[in-house]
Amino acid sequence: MTQQGPNGDGSTAAAPQTQDGPATEPATDNRQNGEGGHGHGFWAMALGSVGVVYGDIGTSPLYALKASLEHTKQTGTHATEIVGIVSLLIWALIFIVTVKYVLFIMRADNKGEGGTLSLMALAQHAVGKRTMPIFLLGVAGAALFSGDAIITPAISVLSAIEGLKLPAVRQYVDFSPYILPITIAILISLFMVQSHGTAKVAALFGPIMVLFFGTLATLGAIHISDEPGILRAINPVNGLIFLTSNGAQSFTTLGLVFLAVTGAEALYADMGHFGRKPIQLAWVFFVLPSLILNYLGQGAFILAHPSVVMHEDFSPFYQLAPDWALIPLIILATVATIIASQAVITGAFSIVRQAIQLGLLPRMEIRHTSESAEGQIFVPRVNRLLLIGVVILVILFKTSDSLANAYGIAVTASMAVDTALAAIVVRKLWNWPIWGTLLFAGFFLAIDMSFLGANLVKVLEGGWVPILLGATSMVTMWTWSRGTAQLNEKSKRDSIPTVDLLRMLAKSKPTRVPGTAVFLTGSPEVAPPALMHNLKHNKVLHERVVLMSVVTEDIPRVDPANRFETKKLSDDFMSVTLHFGFMESPRIPSAMAVLRKAGYKFDIMTTSFFLGRRSLKPSASSGMPLWQDKLFISLSKQATTATDFFAIPSDRVVELGAQVTI
Repeated sequence: MTQQGPNGDGSTAAAPQTQDGPATEPATDNRQNGEGGHGHGFWAMALGSVGVVYGDIGTSPLYALKASLEHTKQTGTHATEIVGIVSLLIWALIFIVTVKYVLFIMRADNKGEGGTLSLMALAQHAVGKRTMPIFLLGVAGAALFSGDAIITPAISVLSAIEGLKLPAVRQYVDFSPYILPITIAILISLFMVQSHGTAKVAALFGPIMVLFFGTLATLGAIHISDEPGILRAINPVNGLIFLTSNGAQSFTTLGLVFLAVTGAEALYADMGHFGRKPIQLAWVFFVLPSLILNYLGQGAFILAHPSVVMHEDFSPFYQLAPDWALIPLIILATVATIIASQAVITGAFSIVRQAIQLGLLPRMEIRHTSESAEGQIFVPRVNRLLLIGVVILVILFKTSDSLANAYGIAVTASMAVDTALAAIVVRKLWNWPIWGTLLFAGFFLAIDMSFLGANLVKVLEGGWVPILLGATSMVTMWTWSRGTAQLNEKSKRDSIPTVDLLRMLAKSKPTRVPGTAVFLTGSPEVAPPALMHNLKHNKVLHERVVLMSVVTEDIPRVDPANRFETKKLSDDFMSVTLHFGFMESPRIPSAMAVLRKAGYKFDIMTTSFFLGRRSLKPSASSGMPLWQDKLFISLSKQATTATDFFAIPSDRVVELGAQVTI
């Protein structure tokens, strides 16, 4: 459980903020979990999962096998090599996606929700406390996702548009000089429409991706007959033979093979939106067969035409299509990559919201773009950063082959984080024996670390990008968490207990004015600084005083029946603690409406909210290096005000400021 404290009003060690009030997001009903029956709702969820969950992994055939064969442009191809690489692609899908995520890790749901931060909260709950190793694993996983969120739109859309370079298109119009401008224009348009939400077009995602996967399967199945020997790739032994017989080259290729499973973590992260069983059904019976058929078809095509790999315009995905179907396929693939990018962008918004609520990032403006769908959110600052990063990557790397070298590190590392956190849940929550836990963790970590090691050899060729992005995100979250913890500790030391304040007020009664005053605070046990400043400078007190704090639980959503708890401190003082899950938004007016229904006399339009605002200054004795002090202060200045974040009417807010050294 994380209790988040506002700046100037006392706070807590877990996840405080630098302005009044905690950081969290609106209470909603629990998502449909997709567990109950196979009715209309179940199939709608399965269709929706195809459109949102599988966009990233579904567009991998555009570049995965092509990138894995990049080295053959100089050396030529051998049949055993093609079969071996296709075998590795297929069995990576089976082991990493099917066995690890679909059949196993998806069982580790946090009240129906998935994702790295959700898994971190579940692991903390399993251990019974917040431990530094679990915290760092969660932070690392969330940070690494930033690299994926920037690279996925760049490589996906660019790989689709590169189909315009094929001779079948150039015979009509040569778009080659315009590949980058077209890609950048599409990406800019994609990010510009985010503020409008995707509710109106999201219904089309499922049918479009069903058409795309059906096209993958059809094109692949048609070409298997080009060279039926490709079916030997189904035998995993052929993949192992390739790995053991090609020396260092096989290790490098292994890192590129991993491109086939990028997006697998979306299965787990989006579980709360669609439910476990719809996602599992869609994968096992539709998405996985389509991908396998397409990779087999690409492999058969190359076996039948080995010289194609030597050409500059080599693109096995597009070359499966007849010339007359190439332009429609490029259009379909481009739309599919836009959908895949949309899913990653939405995922980035969601994980940033979770990070804010768990106290890992300062508050940011979060807009809800749908009145009915809680998950439809827009974070302007994150959207701008993603757009800038994506455009820079496209300009910097220019081709999807170059971007492929930068792609795998963040994803492989984040998957290793998931395995480590899942091992804690397996041991502590599911009570597996040590030998079973070690067997599980050892097997999957061996696979994860093999892929990670294979990708690390490409650090100088582009792998530095996700490392830099992940490191930047991790330092930011670590600094914010560390700085707010120290600031909260200082606030506690400088504050007086609420019981002592009440005793003092009983002896020396201030002037009372009509109405209710709400003081947001991290802990009702200590007197909020805003209350003390009000007494010191205004020398008045309202008839009724409420000390209000917000607690972020380690579950996605809190039952509305458990939304609040109250405690009478004296005849005119009371404390109210509001509880939210890390997937909810803490809208105080809505919470007060719940309090009114429960019989408490709260009228937000006759209530004054007192918020403390601190102006921070670095200190040599802060416990953090000077650069980290300055970074923390910079982050605090960019934090959205508590008034906006908690949706408090601005004309009901009184802010009292003070200068504080960290």
